[in-house]
Amino acid sequence: MKGDRVEVVVDAGDGTRTYEIEATRAGRRLDITSGRGLVEVTEVTRGGTPVRTARFMANRVIALVEHPAARGHGGAEEVVTLRRTA
Repeated sequence: MKGDRVEVVVDAGDGTRTYEIEATRAGRRLDITSGRGLVEVTEVTRGGTPVRTARFMANRVIALVEHPAARGHGGAEEVVTLRRTA
């Protein structure tokens, strides 16, 4: 849904960097997948066609925060923290 937003905090070696990905048009949503060492945030259309994708190395991702668009009752934020194992 337009207004969905995801913030990804990544370890850049000399500090952290924050990336924001947002669903840009009505009817689009953000899908988040992780596997094989990658975290992908994809903006998809109503029909499921991917429009754009952001890929991050999973071992560099510190936090992933989802900001759902307000859907009438006010959307709650969902915070997902990925911990790095040695």
